[in-house]
Amino acid sequence: MSAPPKTVLVADAAEAARIREAVRGVDVATLGDNRVIAAPQHAETLTRLLADPAVSGPIYDLPWPLTCERIGCWIETCEAERRAGEGVLALTLDDAGEAAGYLKFTVWPERSSAEVGGAVRADRQNSGNSAVGAARMFNWIFETFGVRLMGLTADTNNVRSIRMIDRAGFARAGERDCIRPDGSARRSIYWEMDRDAWRRRRTDART
Repeated sequence: MSAPPKTVLVADAAEAARIREAVRGVDVATLGDNRVIAAPQHAETLTRLLADPAVSGPIYDLPWPLTCERIGCWIETCEAERRAGEGVLALTLDDAGEAAGYLKFTVWPERSSAEVGGAVRADRQNSGNSAVGAARMFNWIFETFGVRLMGLTADTNNVRSIRMIDRAGFARAGERDCIRPDGSARRSIYWEMDRDAWRRRRTDART
């Protein structure tokens, strides 16, 4: 289960309301082509995506066992989170309409904070574009949702995600236990980045 960042920010009522409204009304197509908010009709294709251990193996917060029924319930739960302004489940569809990846955004409006997790289909992994895509995604989260802090985690054995997050400039802040839906814990490396530091990093990269 997702946990808010270790650093505690406090948003006033106006900021929290702005963040909630941004999440409720988000247009995920602005993040990239063929991005859609997950809906009940996507349960089967998302189940097929996650059936591959190369995709789902490193992810701690999926609704195991990964049956179509459970994935359908997860989609409904994520949609309820979106309506509450607290999260979004987005899919990337290929030209055949099959899920080629997903992103799960979790937002804590009262703390002006967010996290993201997800995966891409095995044939799209190691494409060489992950660093550019990750930077675009992180920037999109800060600017679209309006949060001031992001926390990220990755399994200690997930070398690809660890490398991507380090290269994006997030600062390591120790480790934390991520709690799976069955109550067990996954030891994870933990990173944080605040919005001001992110903006400075992007400005420096352009000069």
